[in-house]
Amino acid sequence: MKFILKQKAVNPLQFFRSLGYHPDHKPEAFIRRLGRNNFPRFHIYFKTLSDGLELNLHLDQKNACYAGTTAHSGDYDGEVLEQEVERIKNILNK
Repeated sequence: MKFILKQKAVNPLQFFRSLGYHPDHKPEAFIRRLGRNNFPRFHIYFKTLSDGLELNLHLDQKNACYAGTTAHSGDYDGEVLEQEVERIKNILNK
């Protein structure tokens, strides 16, 4: 699920930590676990735009099934993701 935030220039690490996310393996990716285990978790990628941030959010249900691949069971739309987008927007509006 892609969405855009009209956000001024930010330090990505501080910004995503303020939203409850932690760095992933790639510098443009962050995760937020939904419990004590690694999965399920929200996985968010960002791209800096001239007028804000483009965020690409999905929900990883489980780890990759096959060695050497990045394919996994993920949700890319739906109510849970819409609620997470609203949670992020509410935090930023405070």
